[in-house]
Amino acid sequence: MIKSPTLSFDASAELLAEALSNNSLSQVARALQPLDVAETLEQLERLNTIDRALAYRTLPKGRALEVFERLDARLQADLVSGLQDAQVAEVFAALSPDDRVALLDELPASVANRLILGLKEKDRALTTMVLGYPQGAVGRFMSPQFVTTHPGTTAGETLARVREQLDDAESVYTIPVTDGSRHLVGVVSLRDVLRAAESDLVSDLMKDPLSAPATLDAEEAARYCADAKVLVLPIVDAENRLVGILTVDDALRILEDAESEDAARAGGSEPLRRPYLATPIRSIVRARVVWLLVLALGATLTVQVMGAFEATLAEQVVLSLFIPLLIGTGGNTGNQAATTITRALALGDVRPRDVVKVVARELRVGAWLGLLLGGLGFAVASIIFTVPLGLVIGLTLLGVCTMAATVGGLMPLLGKALKVDPAVFSNPFISTFVDATGLIIYFLIASAVLGL
Repeated sequence: MIKSPTLSFDASAELLAEALSNNSLSQVARALQPLDVAETLEQLERLNTIDRALAYRTLPKGRALEVFERLDARLQADLVSGLQDAQVAEVFAALSPDDRVALLDELPASVANRLILGLKEKDRALTTMVLGYPQGAVGRFMSPQFVTTHPGTTAGETLARVREQLDDAESVYTIPVTDGSRHLVGVVSLRDVLRAAESDLVSDLMKDPLSAPATLDAEEAARYCADAKVLVLPIVDAENRLVGILTVDDALRILEDAESEDAARAGGSEPLRRPYLATPIRSIVRARVVWLLVLALGATLTVQVMGAFEATLAEQVVLSLFIPLLIGTGGNTGNQAATTITRALALGDVRPRDVVKVVARELRVGAWLGLLLGGLGFAVASIIFTVPLGLVIGLTLLGVCTMAATVGGLMPLLGKALKVDPAVFSNPFISTFVDATGLIIYFLIASAVLGL
């Protein structure tokens, strides 16, 4: 049998757009029918809220549930407003407890309460348990659906437990081992259980467990899971009782969201938290305008510095030619240092207590960069203009690079110590600070060398 060729992504998008413009549900269904779940997801993420709800309604029940589960929580919340109550209750009940919590966080309280009350008693209990942990804690992202075994249980009995709970468990590849009071005492891999004789005891197969407290910051727990290279990280309460598991796919999703947030804030914006084409214009404006206002206010420092040295500029107008070069170099140097340290903090390579070591290293790095760039600046400016002016440029680059690298390395550590996102203390703030401080260094050196 010859299989018909599938449409390209662009062709599918055009066919879907045409069907939506015609308000034809049958055409929309035909446009989405040949796509797999990933392709359907990608097409829906490019649509506006109304068109997305319209297209989603045409999906077959099984695919609709699978697609909804893989949408971002904010897109799920947008979709909920465009679906009928029966459809909403159905897709909500099909989600895992941790995914339900992510969706509930994006919904109005009245809608969230109605959805929770519509759940079966067991599902409601699991969902409210996850909801009970504070925002940002790993307990909010864990799955309370898992298979456990006990040290005195045999491999055959453990396999029977796995088969019995296979449909409900989030993951079965790593099985937590608990005692009679639910205290975590070990973990055993499904591979080892399958390899063992049915009569072998779990106590002979299990290994010492890695775990994280449910109140630990989700990003820290996810980083721990990724660094340890485990498929499942058991989550425990204050008394080391097992309350859930963090799977590696959830850990990677947490890290991806944190990375997106850091990248956005380092660029002077707030994270969109949803695909770009699915984000309303007003949300994009809101994400950017606050930081632009903050940076504009910070730039008034640069204006004030320029005003204070107006007489110096009047005597040596040529100094104004180098201002963009100097403040641009200083800002770039500071941003490089801040980005490096912010990343090192995220990876756990440095801690706030390493502030002295970091400052000492960035001071040396900045000085070396300043010597290299300053030497080049001195040579070029001396050839084109005069040796005294070249000396001003060279010394300024040395001072600015040293200062910018030191400040750039210090600010993320300070933010971490104050329990503020290090990215907030990163590039936007540093650029503004270095611009003003770099001009002060420049004019002071010019005044001393040129006798102004």
